[in-house]
Amino acid sequence: MSSRTSRISRPITIRRAVARDAKRLTRLVRGSSAYEGQYAGAVAGYRVGPDYIEAHRVFVAVGADEQGNRVLGFYSLVLAPPELDLLFVADEAQGRGIGRLLVAHMRSEARAAGLDRVKVVSHPPAEDFYHRVGAVRIGTALANPPAVLWDRPEFEFRIPAE
Repeated sequence: MSSRTSRISRPITIRRAVARDAKRLTRLVRGSSAYEGQYAGAVAGYRVGPDYIEAHRVFVAVGADEQGNRVLGFYSLVLAPPELDLLFVADEAQGRGIGRLLVAHMRSEARAAGLDRVKVVSHPPAEDFYHRVGAVRIGTALANPPAVLWDRPEFEFRIPAE
């Protein structure tokens, strides 16, 4: 477990997700404003289940508030093949450094797992974010109807050994 302070005035803790986080993570995905309009169908029935959490390295960014610990974002690192499968930050927490903290944590986890690179198939509106946090564009994943109706940029995080 690591604790860091970000541009949010309260400390942020990044911890391993547990099965009881599944409903909150699913709500975060389905409620993301990045998936409104033409992208809404991609997350309409999406579910982050306890089985997914147990099968992958899923980590949540939690911030303290008046009601207790609030999930501000999360990511999922799949080891084989190495891929950042999910990365979401709650709409109200965007622009405060949570995504950057999650990416830094993911890189650390990838390094600890012995990975030298991690692929990301990005949601088109997140392309600029991935550029800003150091991912390198490597290609384009073509649309795959009916599941995905648009092309998506592919990135790679290079993970240097320490």
